[in-house]
Amino acid sequence: MKPYFETELGKLYHGRFEDILPFMPVFDLVLTDPPYGIGESGKQNSTRGKLATSSYFGGINYDNDKLPDSILKLMLSHGENQIVFGGNYYGSVLGDTPCYLVWDKGNGNTDFADCELAWTSFKTATRIIKYRWHGMLQENMAHKEKRVYPGQKPVGLFKWVLDKYASKKDTVCDPCCGSGTTAIACEDRGIRWVAIDKLEIACEIAAKRIDRETQQLKLFRGQNG
Repeated sequence: MKPYFETELGKLYHGRFEDILPFMPVFDLVLTDPPYGIGESGKQNSTRGKLATSSYFGGINYDNDKLPDSILKLMLSHGENQIVFGGNYYGSVLGDTPCYLVWDKGNGNTDFADCELAWTSFKTATRIIKYRWHGMLQENMAHKEKRVYPGQKPVGLFKWVLDKYASKKDTVCDPCCGSGTTAIACEDRGIRWVAIDKLEIACEIAAKRIDRETQQLKLFRGQNG
C-alpha cells in the first residue's frame, strides 16, 4: 500500500488499521490513543472550561464508538509491547497491569478530568507525568502547540513516553494516529514510526504537522552541526 505521506523515519497511511496491519510486521511498540466511545468529539464544550473557551474542530467525529474487542486485540497483537491511552475504557479486554501511566493534566478548576490513564504491557511500576494541557495554559508556554484536532495529545507528553519506553532501535506504530502526535514525537527522538488513521482529514492534518516538524528539526540540527 502506498503511504499517504512519508519521511526518512516513517510512513503515514490512510485507511482502517484492521485492513493494513495484517500486511505489516510486529512492531517494537504500539503507542496509540484509540476512540473511547464517550462522544466528546465534534462538540464545542465552551461551558466546561473556566479559564478559556474550549476549541471547536468543525464536527470531526472520531470517538462515538469504542473499538470492537476483536479489532483492539488485532491492534495489540502487532506490538511486542503496547501503550494505550484511555486504556481504562478497555479494561475488560486489556486486563491487569502493574504499569499504568497517569497523565496529570493540570486542568485546575474545571469539570474536565484531572488526569488520563494509559494502560501498558510493561511489568514496571505505575508512573505519573505532570504536563499541563488546558486551553491557553500549556506546560511549555515558550513553544505552545496549536490544537488542531479533537483529543489531540501534547507532543511533550509523548516524548516523555518514548524516552522511558522506547529506543532508537525500535519502530513505533500508532494505528489510530489522529493529528500525528506519535509520529512527531518519534521524529524528534530519531525513532522509526508507522502511523495509520481511517479519517482522511486526520491524515491531512497529521501530514502537515509532521512535515512542518521535520523541516524545523532539519533547520535546527543544521544550525547546530
